[in-house]
Amino acid sequence: MNWLELVGWVGSVVLVWSLLQTRILRLRALNLLGCLILIGYNGAVQVWPMVGLNIVLAVINVWYLRKMLATRHDEATYQVVEVGVHDQFLAHTLQVHAADIARFNPGFEWPAQPRPAADERSAFLVVRADEVVGVVLAHAEARGVAQIDLDYVTKRFRDFTPGEFVYRRSSLFTDRGFRRVVSPPGMVAPYYHRLGFHREGDAYVLDLPEPAVASPA
Repeated sequence: MNWLELVGWVGSVVLVWSLLQTRILRLRALNLLGCLILIGYNGAVQVWPMVGLNIVLAVINVWYLRKMLATRHDEATYQVVEVGVHDQFLAHTLQVHAADIARFNPGFEWPAQPRPAADERSAFLVVRADEVVGVVLAHAEARGVAQIDLDYVTKRFRDFTPGEFVYRRSSLFTDRGFRRVVSPPGMVAPYYHRLGFHREGDAYVLDLPEPAVASPA
């Protein structure tokens, strides 16, 4: 096998590997890389139909990558929907993703039975069109602290940070009297340093702005 054939095999392996990815951003990026390698290989051996095919696939990948990267922080693309803490769809979502949730949030538990009203809990779904891409669950602690119990991203959107749309809307917390948001304990691969949180011990903390006070008429 000469070096040119090796390039062709590498391109084919990367292309196949890309199709095994569950994360859509990673799938597109690897697929684009495989296409570029195969464009070079097929051009070198003058297999022009395959060059044309991979050029078309590369353009498609670039189009989707550009669209995904341009909208990854777009509030018009990702919506936050507050649901009841005992909502059946929330319970279904947590059950479907239970194994994956346990992998990134060991020890997470969300009581299924109602608790007294003093147990102030909140549940938010982050959706893209009609697809749930993230779940943020929190409860109230003393001194105006919102303790995040779960900040989960579904596999397809694992390369994104949809939870940020919950924290951007500080009124979701300040309207409830919270002054700080604290990250989940023991979360694997936290991303809060990218969202304005600061490190305090083993947790990340977000200090919320003071609620706006209406001026007297």
